[in-house]
Amino acid sequence: MAKLRDLPDLSDLAVAGGEIAVRVTPRAARARLVAEAGTLRAYVTVPPEDGKANAAVQELLAAAMGIAPSHLRLLRGQTARDKVFAYLGGAGLSR
Repeated sequence: MAKLRDLPDLSDLAVAGGEIAVRVTPRAARARLVAEAGTLRAYVTVPPEDGKANAAVQELLAAAMGIAPSHLRLLRGQTARDKVFAYLGGAGLSR
């Protein structure tokens, strides 16, 4: 993934079992994560093909939360712009 800068601190979302709703914009000019008015928006540079955009959002969200991407699981929105990820609390591979 490209160099990430100016990511918001989302470590408060790292609660085991917590769900994180994200609105995604693929094919953006640069990767970034914006928290505004209670909404989380992710902009990724990759196209929405073969799960590439989902993986990019997962990496971006994990970096902002200070966790490993494997600790996040996409619950809803595999092919939609509105996605819901779950934080698995460090047990991402056991579930």
